Amino acid sequence: MRESPTNYFGLDIGTSTVRCVVGMLDPNDSTKLSVIGHGSAKNIGMRKGVVVHVEDVAEAIIQAITEAERFSGMAIHEATVNINGSHVAGINSQGVIAISAANREITIEDRTRVEEAASIIQLPPNREIVQIFPKNYRLDGQENIKDPIGMHGVRLEVDTHIVTASTPSLRNLDMALEKAQIAPTHHTVSGLAAAEAVLNRQQKEAGTALLDIGAGTTNMVIIEDGEVQHVAVLPIGGIHITNDLAIGLKTDLDVAEAVKVQHAKLAEATPKREQIKLTVNDQTYSFKSSDVEMITEARVEELLDYVEEELRKIERSRKLPGGVVIVGGTANLPGLAEFAREKLQLAARIGELHSINGVIDQVNGPEYASAVGLMLLDMLLPEGQSNSGPQYQNKTFNLARTFLKRFKQSD
Repeated sequence: MRESPTNYFGLDIGTSTVRCVVGMLDPNDSTKLSVIGHGSAKNIGMRKGVVVHVEDVAEAIIQAITEAERFSGMAIHEATVNINGSHVAGINSQGVIAISAANREITIEDRTRVEEAASIIQLPPNREIVQIFPKNYRLDGQENIKDPIGMHGVRLEVDTHIVTASTPSLRNLDMALEKAQIAPTHHTVSGLAAAEAVLNRQQKEAGTALLDIGAGTTNMVIIEDGEVQHVAVLPIGGIHITNDLAIGLKTDLDVAEAVKVQHAKLAEATPKREQIKLTVNDQTYSFKSSDVEMITEARVEELLDYVEEELRKIERSRKLPGGVVIVGGTANLPGLAEFAREKLQLAARIGELHSINGVIDQVNGPEYASAVGLMLLDMLLPEGQSNSGPQYQNKTFNLARTFLKRFKQSD
């Protein structure tokens, strides 16, 4: 059990940066969290969301945790942690059971059994189930049931979306956490955490795609009818724009990163200039504005092509009323929402945090969406359970979903 059940911790272990956010229940409103501390540290131990050097990742976690502890005055020994990397994949599965009770009434145990039946799938020995998301139930042919408990019938079915990940990658992440002396209270995909921080109930019901564009990867989560419909991790992120700029402009990586942060833009976001100038390490550089824009647009367009391909897989291309919500560090790229709107033919906007108080100004950027969402899930997910196996994930996310719908009634 937790030492301080009123305090909650989110730890976003990203490809380039580790971020930690500390929250506590708002004393004036028990349905909201207040941010009371945060910390961040550069991470050089990961590639495309996967741990490649355990010691470096552990050191980055320690630095981010230490900064958050100084800021909040809280000792941090545990946190809800994200899982990232292109090894993360989602598949659909179905489960079917017979209701054996004499009165044929569906109980919580029946719901758990049918979801566990859906989790019985063939997986390679180096992969495991991370999370199971029930999408809808069927009872004796009646479709689109959201919660069958209390209903009567004989045959109960469920459609689920199952998220799997590479077992070695998960073990390496846990090893880095162990070296940093942080116990993971829960694991979840980055995109789902960000969705909890920036999507309201209306967007979740109507159908919305969330894109968390990090340094090495882009997490994509599609939520419709209040349920997770699809999860994918795309192998492109902000660092690819930096690399392209370094190649295209024939300059060093640190100069290319400065060009991206200070001058890269999309879709006529700012008035054009013939030349851009910047100073890095006391040396002045000059590049053509048109070259920077062309290189940036080419890579972002490739990313959005991947997004469109995922939408087509589940027949949601141009069919999401809630549109696309973009978070992550690359969401700060000027004109990105307008560019996405044009390419995907969907409404698009940069995500903004909601239902959070405290020192919100300091974590209000889209790069903090996952960390804040992980902190929210640290509160929403039940405690006192082991952190492995499909049965654990199945039960916790049912409870989390139910709690979350009550929690966001005011949205």
